[in-house]
Amino acid sequence: MSGIAQLLLRRKDKVSGSDLKESSITQELQNLGAQVYIGHQSANITGADFIIYSSAIRPDNPEITEAKKKGVPLLKRAQALAELMQDKTVITVTGSHGKTTTASLASYLLMEAGLMPSVAIGGILKNINTNASLGGGKFFVAEADESDGSFLYYRPDYSIITNIDREHLDYYKEFKNEIEAFKEFLHRTTDNGCVFCSADDANLRNIIADYKKRYVLFGLGEGADIYPKNIKIEGLSSEFDCFYKNKFIDRFRLALGGMHNISNALSVIALGLELGIDLEHIKKTLADYKGAKRRLEIKFSERGLLVIDDYAHHPTEISATLEAVKNLKKDRLIAVFQPHRYSRTQLLLDEFAASFDAADYVIITDIYAASEPPIEGVSALGICEKIKKHSPGKEIYFLTKDKIREHIIKAIKPGDVVMMLGAGDIVKISDELVEGLKK
Repeated sequence: MSGIAQLLLRRKDKVSGSDLKESSITQELQNLGAQVYIGHQSANITGADFIIYSSAIRPDNPEITEAKKKGVPLLKRAQALAELMQDKTVITVTGSHGKTTTASLASYLLMEAGLMPSVAIGGILKNINTNASLGGGKFFVAEADESDGSFLYYRPDYSIITNIDREHLDYYKEFKNEIEAFKEFLHRTTDNGCVFCSADDANLRNIIADYKKRYVLFGLGEGADIYPKNIKIEGLSSEFDCFYKNKFIDRFRLALGGMHNISNALSVIALGLELGIDLEHIKKTLADYKGAKRRLEIKFSERGLLVIDDYAHHPTEISATLEAVKNLKKDRLIAVFQPHRYSRTQLLLDEFAASFDAADYVIITDIYAASEPPIEGVSALGICEKIKKHSPGKEIYFLTKDKIREHIIKAIKPGDVVMMLGAGDIVKISDELVEGLKK
């Protein structure tokens, strides 16, 4: 939502909006000229020509109720973004995992190539320290959120689809409905465009099989159109030879760790080649990319101690992130996880059990509800029990948030890495931990 607000403000539109609390984001929007209200009240929409809202906003929200009463048009976030894309060559990035990293890498590539794209992504691109940019060029790069089906408002010219996993089933109800939505999204690509799909994802391979328009398969295996060989991973960076249509392109250095990020980078290399971007620009982008905030973000590195913060909240993401951090070859990997949403915890409880295999020491804290009411019988303790059953002998603790900092400061030793995981307010805990370690 803040990205859309930024784009509108930079376009010289008058913008107001509400949030539950003040933050660096609300402060930045105020600095750009937005009227920011803390708390949601019907009076906040006075004078508005239309209301843009996210899927996190409930139908009984007082501002939504007032807008309906007054007949003020309501636009979903994706509808507003689709309006901002008018007359642009649109590049979207979607998928269950890896959207923000891939979208920010693609955005940075077009910036490095001097194409001055407009950008709207779901995290802060550290190279430009923002999640949105209004560029003067013809391209618009956007992260397309599939969580509520609203990515079907887009009509991209180029689209990267990273994967399809059992996610957002609170909205889709059944996995087959989610797959059908991705299939419909696939077919929304313009006739002269190109889709980039992961060859390593069975669900994507199935839906691309009868696709008649242009597509490129990226993946870690040689069955893809673009793939890596001679991979070398050192800590949180990697190198690989890149082959396209079985022809050696070049050796790339990627300032990201983990096999999943090599896959993400391959899609961006393929996009760059499709757009005719100079190979040197592509190589420089991958080498100089600083990442997105809360994606393997190093928050503390002193005295042999390391604290890393990551947005991972789905079992697949947790597993990939911990495997990437394992490449640092530290003495112990301590994983601290805040589950996100009761519905996700309930639906994926068994999958969570195996997602901490790479961790030596696990701390689970209470579920971050987001906008959901509690579900009877669903708790973070359930995840603890599943992990204990799956990995007997592993150190596993349930702690309330207020106990985590003290526990880790007592338990941590030089040579340890602490991995903070979750999409809720666990970022505050990681900040508190870092402050504690500094003292």
